[in-house]
Amino acid sequence: MKISAKSRYALRLMLALAMEDQGVNLSVKSVAESQNISEKYLEQIIPVLVRGGLVCSVRGARGGYHLSKDPEEYTVGAILRTVEGSIAPVSCLDDEINQCARCKECVTLDLWAQVDQAISNVVDHVTLADLVDKQRRIDARCHSPAKGAC
Repeated sequence: MKISAKSRYALRLMLALAMEDQGVNLSVKSVAESQNISEKYLEQIIPVLVRGGLVCSVRGARGGYHLSKDPEEYTVGAILRTVEGSIAPVSCLDDEINQCARCKECVTLDLWAQVDQAISNVVDHVTLADLVDKQRRIDARCHSPAKGAC
């Protein structure tokens, strides 16, 4: 299973927003430059995040985008599901009640359910705040005078 570029970039966008002080709005252009992502691609992702209630849009001279909640309130799984819909490894796990005609005789269904659970156990237990903390530790280490640039 591969996480799409759209989801990876959405997570990087959310991280960039979370790294800012509360009340600071970021433009798509500034995020695109800092994250080395196409501005046009981010312009396709941001409406999905706004519609999903993860990001707020502010118009005007000091406008831009900011998180709608505190970073602790977002899990990586919630962000990925907002962008992708389901993150299940196979489509037969998308519905709460399996709709697959073969589900009762499918020997691999349990395997895919285990893979799905393992993925969810990771992405649903890592918050945006966890990623912010990790990024700040990396930034401090890489920009300390004793270490030089990473």
